[in-house]
Amino acid sequence: MPYSQEFGDHFYCREDGRLECGHVFLAGNGLPERWHRPGTFRIGELGFGTGLNFCETWRQWKAAPFEGANLHFVSFERFPMRAPEIDRALTRWPEIEAERLALCAQWPDYPEGRIDLDFASGLRLTVVCGAALEGIGGLTEKVDAWYLDGFAPKRNPDMWSEDLMRLAYEDTVEGGTFATYAAAGFVRRNLQAAGFTVERRPGFGSKREMLGGVKSTSGVAE
Repeated sequence: MPYSQEFGDHFYCREDGRLECGHVFLAGNGLPERWHRPGTFRIGELGFGTGLNFCETWRQWKAAPFEGANLHFVSFERFPMRAPEIDRALTRWPEIEAERLALCAQWPDYPEGRIDLDFASGLRLTVVCGAALEGIGGLTEKVDAWYLDGFAPKRNPDMWSEDLMRLAYEDTVEGGTFATYAAAGFVRRNLQAAGFTVERRPGFGSKREMLGGVKSTSGVAE
């Protein structure tokens, strides 16, 4: 169970991080249905961590192919893990073994700067190492769906700041969405202040609530 000493928090829930990813981030953003269209569908993620969300997304991408579709997964990570650490963290899930092995095989020995990796099936991964606020500020292409997956808001408030949420909003396509396991009041308020329409939804496992929403020009909460 990987644990961040910097933030005093686990990288994913103790019940089942892979199933939580499916409930919160994929289903929470209407995936895989929404990427069933020609062209590039772009996912933005705050907090690459162990790569669990990427590997589970890749698994579902391969299970639900669509002719002429491509997927670009863009993640922002301040403290990137090394390949042996990623490998060890993800070995508990045989469902993503192929994705884990492929990711670790291409992952740089010393991850830093901007990492661009191309995989089969029209999938591309970009990981921007460094502070998320700076990384998102340099994003040149808009995102269709956000995975907001920083450490717990009370332990890592900078990852949930209004400034960062506003940048995410600006870098989202019209009608684009976000989903997060977090349901703290200040997170919801910052997302609303940025312009997202926000709604509370049932959380995963023992967590009562999560948040999801859409880019809205009105910024009126539901």
